[in-house]
Amino acid sequence: MKNKFTLIGIAAALSFATFAAQSAEVTLKAVSVFAKDSFFDRTFEKFVKKVNAEGKGILQINFIGGPETMPPFEVGNAVRAGVIDLANTTGVFHANLVPEALALSFTSVPMATLRTNGGYELMDKIHREKANMVWLGRETEGLKYHIYTNKKPTNDSFAGMKLRSVPVYRSFFQSLGAAPLQVPPGEVYTALERGVVDGYGWPSVGIFDLGWQEKTKYRIDPGFYNVEVSLFMNQDKFKKLDDKQREFLQKQVAELEGNFAHDIELAAEEKKKLIAGGIEIIDLPPAEAASFVAKADAAAWKAIDQTSPKNAAQLRKLFGGEGK
Repeated sequence: MKNKFTLIGIAAALSFATFAAQSAEVTLKAVSVFAKDSFFDRTFEKFVKKVNAEGKGILQINFIGGPETMPPFEVGNAVRAGVIDLANTTGVFHANLVPEALALSFTSVPMATLRTNGGYELMDKIHREKANMVWLGRETEGLKYHIYTNKKPTNDSFAGMKLRSVPVYRSFFQSLGAAPLQVPPGEVYTALERGVVDGYGWPSVGIFDLGWQEKTKYRIDPGFYNVEVSLFMNQDKFKKLDDKQREFLQKQVAELEGNFAHDIELAAEEKKKLIAGGIEIIDLPPAEAASFVAKADAAAWKAIDQTSPKNAAQLRKLFGGEGK
């Protein structure tokens, strides 16, 4: 009888321990690829603050820093290896691991549609298989990339110009006759100052946060692509979350995705600020503008076809690249 009660006691203790372990608050170690107080960093810091306020006893985020903590192009590998649990980043910076991630910037399909048409599931699956990452969701939608320069393009031509680039628009810049150079955001100001580059690609918001307006004279419109900043998480860590923790995190991401309209308003405000600051907006004539955007799209989806022949057709179908 004594042994029986002992076994019951042990079983009860193990059950309690398991329950306690599943119910314990978990802390995720996070980094951002964007400089502190820049537009995309502020969005993430608000997210972290909200999660930590509402997730006491469930889930917390320990935000350890930005590029000063880890170079942007190393963040993908760090998430894959579990060195960090969560990253405020963009697929652009881990395209070496997941080339298909660039489709997140090429698509004009709303995130709400991607979550219902199978696009989200496909991209998440590819990230899990290739990079041990979970794509939690987007932070931005509706913002465009632009070319900013300190030299006026001759006859609207970029031939021979040195433009700071990242993988997402490298092929496009090459198709324009420009020489793309990969320069981390933290080094762009100096590169402009020293003539290493004549301009750069960047979203329609954020150059004032980085001080780049001091070395910028022109912005070429129209914009192109769909700026993507997302939350990516280490898959092993994600699987260790219990149901309550996972549901809480996904709810927070869903609420983050409900604020996309604010981004477009900020882009309109930024354009006014550029003009007021003496930066000239060069609007390409309608025919040239259409050709400019068409060339960007063609270069984008050609890159997907070449780097991901296995997934290209399905990505085109779900992310809107058919016929491009």
